[in-house]
Order: sequence, then C-alpha cells, then structure tokens
Amino acid sequence: MSTASVISRPGAVLADLLPASRTKDIALVLGGAALTGMAAQIAVPVPGSPVPVSGQTFAALLVGTALGARRGFLSLALYAVAGMAGVPWFAQATSGYAMPSFGYILGMMLAATVVGALARRGADRSMLRTAGAMAVGSVIIYAVGVPYLALATGMTLSQAVAAGLTPFLIGDALKAALAMGVLPAAWKLIGRRG
Repeated sequence: MSTASVISRPGAVLADLLPASRTKDIALVLGGAALTGMAAQIAVPVPGSPVPVSGQTFAALLVGTALGARRGFLSLALYAVAGMAGVPWFAQATSGYAMPSFGYILGMMLAATVVGALARRGADRSMLRTAGAMAVGSVIIYAVGVPYLALATGMTLSQAVAAGLTPFLIGDALKAALAMGVLPAAWKLIGRRG
C-alpha cells in the first residue's frame, strides 16, 4: 500500500504508514513503551508535590496519537506492567505501584487509548484538532491521577488538585503546543512525499 493511499484512507494513524505486519505491531508497542520510559527520565521535582513534572505524559499522548488506540493502549500497559515488575523507568527512575503518582500512569493508559481513537478520526491532522485531543488526554490523566493521589496520600481532593494538577498546567500547555506543531507537520511532510 502506498503512502498516498494510506493518507487518503480515513482512519489512518501515522503508524499505519508502515507496511502491516505482526512484527511491526510488536516493535511499535515495544518502542512506544520504551519511548515513554525514556521520556519519564526527563523529570523535575515540584516543591510540595510527590509528583514530578516529566516527559512521560507527553510521550504517552504522542504514542497513543501516533500508534492508534489499540497499539497505544498496549504500549502504555506494557510500560505500566514492566514498571510494576521492577523496571526503573517511571519518573525519576522509580518502579512499583505503591507510589502516590501511579494513578497518573493508569490515566495515561486510558488517555493513550482515547487520543489514539481521536487520531483515527483525524484529530492529529490540524493544529486546532491536535490541541483538542491533547487537552482531552490531559484531562483523562488528571481525572484518574488526582483522585488516586488523594487516596494514596490521605490528602483532601482540593489538596491533591493543588499538589497534583495546578503546578502542571503550564507544562501541559507547552507539551500540547509541541504536539500541535509536530503531528500536523508530520502529516504534511508525508503528504508531500506521497
């Protein structure tokens, strides 16, 4: 299948531009998990919060968007399972599930699935739609992560919002802006080659 026919086919994500095979899907899932693990190491502690600012949320949303819902979910599930099993690739080289920020990882699995489904509907083809998809993905991550943080630490919900959401909004806006430039540009570049 040529690149041009994939681009015109509704429901394609960037990963669909590669020739279809089970080996490709496995490599993409492994690569998505590894990318998320590497991006998680770009982490900055936030004073007063057990949750650092890291690159893993951006990677999770990018993986979901580029790979689609199924492969995106599998990548983030592999990332979560391997980290729970002891691979030190959660933010700041941590692992396990007994940490207060683990809810964000669970939220990333769901968010990767949703943004992957949105990408299949063209949400990664324009700057505005990409911004919307990234916003939806971020809301999902916080909707799971903040209540988990409150339960894991004994914080009230308002304390968890102050420690686990508010300090991250500017960073999330910058990550969304990066995605708004990268994803539509990738489609334009591919369209010129096709």
